[in-house]
This record gives sequence, structure tokens and C-alpha cells, in this order.
Amino acid sequence: MSAVLFDFSGTLFRIESAESWLRAALSHAGITLPEAELAATARALEEAGALPGGAFPARLPAEVAEVWEVRDESPDLHRAAYTGLSRRVPLPHPRVHEMLYDRHMAPAAWTPYPDAAEVLAGLRGRGIRVGVVSNIGWDLRPVFREHGLDAWIDAYVLSYEHGIRKPDPRLFERACAALGAEPRRTLMVGDDRRADGGAAALGCAVHFVDHLPVTERPAGLRPVLDLLDGVGPRP
Repeated sequence: MSAVLFDFSGTLFRIESAESWLRAALSHAGITLPEAELAATARALEEAGALPGGAFPARLPAEVAEVWEVRDESPDLHRAAYTGLSRRVPLPHPRVHEMLYDRHMAPAAWTPYPDAAEVLAGLRGRGIRVGVVSNIGWDLRPVFREHGLDAWIDAYVLSYEHGIRKPDPRLFERACAALGAEPRRTLMVGDDRRADGGAAALGCAVHFVDHLPVTERPAGLRPVLDLLDGVGPRP
């Protein structure tokens, strides 16, 4: 392999909990809720699928369904989809829906998996070029910079910048081109078997990780180094 492509959410980083997300937005708005009400509202937002990078909607409302399918193709569509879902949940003030959306783009809302830096540095040490390929509606580069991972990323290929989303092989093709890598010598690492698995149609090898909370997946990325070194996954 000469290159490795990584998904963003659920692969290299994990979004904060719905309760932390709501608490941060309310604090920014200067609004305080009783703890029980805050927890119940966070659960309702999570069930609605309103937190980008969190759980998918338990039920997709008809008025959001059309934009949901193309949400990763532009910033406006992405915002419309997720604020449309959050508005299914009553909040103390209408402006909090937009504040919630803005909060999820903040670097503080994201935490890298514990072994992300180790694995990215290990790839650089092996002379492997690294790209990030994400279905997303906003610029995630500041998240990488804030957490000190940007130095190990050679290219970012984001769906909203190309109007193409995974599993479309063209997005992976553009990532390989950005890295100067042949697909057959490229490994795609992601947590979504449908979206990230689309790289296989281009001839890339694919490796999946589990989309778990950061504390529950301390070493999920380390097998990538083992794969490149030609040894079995670490225990």
C-alpha cells in the first residue's frame, strides 16, 4: 500500500454526547434548564437524529426526507437537514436550533480516538500518504488543526466541496488522485460499510472500524498498521 484514506466521524474522531452538545449550546445562549429537563431534551434530540455525527433518525419526517438524502452535497443542504430534525424537538428559544448546528462544527465538540495520532504518525513514518474522505457539509480542517492531527494529513476530499458523496467511487477516485496513489495500492478505513465500502468498486482495499464512544475504542485503528506491515491484527 502507498496510501490510506480515512473517514472522519466514527473513524478518526467522535462527536460529543447529545447532552454535552445541548449543554454547550444552551450555555452560549445564556439559557439554563433543570437537569432532568436538559437530559430529556437531549434524549429527544438524539432520537430525532439531530446531532450530526450521532445516531441516525429513529424516524425520518416527510418534510426532511428529500433534503436528508442530499445533505452532504452542500453546506446549505446539510444545515437544512439537521436543523429540520432538531426543530422536531421543542427548545427554550428558536435560535437554539441554529446554535446547536453551529456547536457541532466547533473543534471542542469532537474528540480524536485515543490511537488516532499514533496511527497517523506511524503511517507518516512508513512513507504512506494519508487522505481524509468524508460525507460532510462543512470544513472539518479546523478540527484536525485544533487537535494536532493536521500535520499528518496530505489531502482532504469532502463531499460538499465536490458535490459527490460516498459511496460514489468518484469521490474515492479524487482522493487517490490528490495523493498521487493508485486505487489498487490504497486502503480505505471507515465505519460505514455502505458508504466507505464504495471504495472497493474502485479497486481499493477496505478496512472497517466500529463507530463506538471514544472510551470504548482505545485501539481500533492500530490494526491498520498491522495490515500495512503484513502481520495479523493486534489483540
